[in-house]
Amino acid sequence: MLRIDDRIAIEDWELTEQFTRASGPGGQNVNKVSTAVELRFEAERSPNLPDPVKRRLKRLAGRRWTTDGAVIIFVQDTRHQPRNREIARERLAELIRKATETPKRRIPTKPTKGSVRRRLEAKKQRGEVKALRKNP
Repeated sequence: MLRIDDRIAIEDWELTEQFTRASGPGGQNVNKVSTAVELRFEAERSPNLPDPVKRRLKRLAGRRWTTDGAVIIFVQDTRHQPRNREIARERLAELIRKATETPKRRIPTKPTKGSVRRRLEAKKQRGEVKALRKNP
C-alpha cells in the first residue's frame, strides 16, 4: 500500500511494475540485469482518488498520462532495481500529493490610478523624444 496522505492510499493491485534494461553506464551489468522500472498506475479507474484530484492529476502528469487513463513513470536513475522502484513510487506519491492541493482562485485586479498616470506620462515623454528626431 502506498500512502499519499491521511485520506488517500493507493492499493498494491492498482500499481503494475515492469522491469527493463536501463541505458547508460553500468559496464557488462547493464546488458544482463533489468534495473529500469516502469511503474503504471491506473488513475482513471482508481476508487481511492476523488474526481477533482483525477482531473488535476491528468493535467499535472502531461505526457505521462496515457489515453486509457493510466500514469506511467519510468525510472532508470540508479543501477539498483530496488532503489529505482523506490524512486518511482516516491515520484508517483509526489505527483498525487501535488494534485490533491486545490489551486488558489485568481482575483483579477485593476491597475492603480497612480500606475496608469505614470505609464501615460512615460509614453508621452517617449513620444516627445521621438518627435525631436524628425526633420524640422
